[in-house]
Amino acid sequence: MIEATNIKKSYGGLQVLKGVDVAIASGEIVTIVGKSGAGKSTLLHILGTLDAADGGNLKINGTLISALNTKQLADFRNRNIGFVFQFHHLLPEFSALENVCMPAFIQKQSEVKAKQRAKELLDYLGLAERLSHKPSQLSGGEQQRVAVARSLMNQPGVVFADEPSGNLDSDSSRALHQLLFDLRRDFQQTFVIVTHNEELAAMSDRRLEMLDGKLMNNSQRENL
Repeated sequence: MIEATNIKKSYGGLQVLKGVDVAIASGEIVTIVGKSGAGKSTLLHILGTLDAADGGNLKINGTLISALNTKQLADFRNRNIGFVFQFHHLLPEFSALENVCMPAFIQKQSEVKAKQRAKELLDYLGLAERLSHKPSQLSGGEQQRVAVARSLMNQPGVVFADEPSGNLDSDSSRALHQLLFDLRRDFQQTFVIVTHNEELAAMSDRRLEMLDGKLMNNSQRENL
């Protein structure tokens, strides 16, 4: 699914990534852990094509990302990649249903098709009764589930999550973590997750630790 080799990134004189190699298989849940400033989010943003590396190569589903122009990259990202962030980034003036539909609207899918898909996702996530609610009318856990539904709207090959439970209470965090594994079980969804949550990291298929811009270890657990 993802093959990254010798990824390097600097900001000014600060070298944040110092030659990172990582490969992620389809249907795998991988967590990236490490102290603040270790380069976790920088790596996630590069793997998710939100930022460009200074050096190295990145392939997603066999596509060499550096070979795409700006328009091609935006289209590739919309069709193949989903994102979930700590602070939801839902549009406050739109309903849960409309927020979930946004990636499909960008892809210029029909409104009927998009809303049907969004309703199915929200129903799966236990939000069938909240379709018309705006973000301000939802709890933090509900908002994050809407964000998860939005990330899945275009059936992406991989979803990148940056501290997805970092803004949630303990119960909501556990529910979200279980949801990610349910999505892998039911849809073979691939997830790459930056987290400080050791409970989530321990549940994952692989726990990658970043230290000073490098991946220092690669502990793997057997798939259940």
